[in-house]
Order: sequence, then C-alpha cells, then structure tokens
Amino acid sequence: MRTITLAAAFTMAATAALAADPIEGVWQTQPDEGSVALVQIVPCGGAYCGTIVKTYKGQQEYQSPNIGKQIVIGMAPAGRDAYAGKVLRPADNKTYNGKAQVSGGSMKLSGCVAGGLICRSQTWTRLK
Repeated sequence: MRTITLAAAFTMAATAALAADPIEGVWQTQPDEGSVALVQIVPCGGAYCGTIVKTYKGQQEYQSPNIGKQIVIGMAPAGRDAYAGKVLRPADNKTYNGKAQVSGGSMKLSGCVAGGLICRSQTWTRLK
C-alpha cells in the first residue's frame, strides 16, 4: 500500500513539474511611446489571442482608439512555455511574426517583420 501511495505522489509531482505556465490572463505591457496597455489573452480556436482592454498614460487611464484592438494574434503553443503567432504594434500599425515565452508572472514577447531584419521585444507583467 505504501508503494502505491509513494508512486502516486511521485506521479503527481512529476505532472506538476511538467505543467507549463499559461499564457491566458491579463497582462500589462511595457510603455510604448508613453502608453501602457492591459491586454487580455484568451483561447481563440486552437491558439490564443490578446485584446487591449485598458490603456494608461502615466498613472492616468485614458480612452485610446486602440481599446478593443486585437494585438496578440493566433499564438499557438511552440514548446514548453513558448508560443508563436503574430503581434500587432498599434504605434506603427504593423503586424510582426511573434514569439512569447512565459515564465511565472512575466512574458517576453518579441516580434520581427518579414525577413527578421527589424525586431522588437517587450517584457509584460501578469496582473490576473
């Protein structure tokens, strides 16, 4: 009986160790041209999409025309805690080939225009 209990405990611990950090949630972006956004990432099809739900300049919330805009597009799992898809940067209205790496309460999001010559990255903070 003790062997079965220990085996079950090891199995549960191994499963927990393999569990990936989820990309779903509400994330705060780094400032971009003076603005910070809150982005809600949810499942969409077999991937994840993120939409701007609030924007701030400094500590002041403001009604940006970008609220409601989807900026994380079709991020599909691409390995442990990693995702690949598209990222829209509202400041220049360009869509980049994107990657996300989630680690606990932070996510490194990077994007490159076709050909990979121009790339940008940000680290976002999980709020929820």
